[in-house]
Amino acid sequence: MFKKSKKIFAVSFIVATLAACADTAQINQEAASSYTQTINQARAKGVVDTSSATSKRIQSVFNQMVPYADKENTTGVKFNWQLTVVKSNELNAWAMPGGKMMFYTGLVDKLNLTNDEIAVVMGHEMAHALQEHGKQSRNVGIMTGILGAAADIAAAATLGVDTGGLGGTVADLGVNKPFSRSNETEADEIGLFLMAKAGFNPQAAPQLWVKMQKAGGSNGPSLLSTHPSDASRQENLQRLMPEALKIYKARNSK
Repeated sequence: MFKKSKKIFAVSFIVATLAACADTAQINQEAASSYTQTINQARAKGVVDTSSATSKRIQSVFNQMVPYADKENTTGVKFNWQLTVVKSNELNAWAMPGGKMMFYTGLVDKLNLTNDEIAVVMGHEMAHALQEHGKQSRNVGIMTGILGAAADIAAAATLGVDTGGLGGTVADLGVNKPFSRSNETEADEIGLFLMAKAGFNPQAAPQLWVKMQKAGGSNGPSLLSTHPSDASRQENLQRLMPEALKIYKARNSK
């Protein structure tokens, strides 16, 4: 009986795993399709930045972190990571399932972010995608990231891109709703270790959130509207700092 039950459990587990992977692949494909359409419209508006010093810095941080993000991928589906930098004064960044990301130049230029601070945001975004927070809240929407809002809303408001005709995926599934505090804490923690593994100083994390919270006074950056930066969050990052620094120092001593 035990052996038979064990076999049944094993088969059930495999079936469930395959179904989960299929679901992940489908969601990633839908996100990729919507992302492509959004980026094409952004290009038509002339807001895609591929040549500025800021864009090159953001892309450099991204390229350095991708191999380490791939190692952390336990979804069973390979991500085709992609980052688009757009010219905008908006202090914002977001990611979609499967590793489709957008970074706004204003976030770097207005806050004078160092590469380590760019890596904090990048790691947090990548962590949301890796943990499939968008998939977990499929009925809420496929968007993940610091802003926690849909790509169509973000693009339309910031880039002047009309996303109303994207065929439904972003428009139907993406709504302006934040992730849970547990999701945000998880993204903070995983992002912290991810940036350290990639060779970026994790000590930049707490100071980045302070810097963003102070930006614009009481109004603050829009990316903090659903992503509060409070004392408990910074305390949690400081709690994890010794372990993160150990990883960072080991990585840089090679």
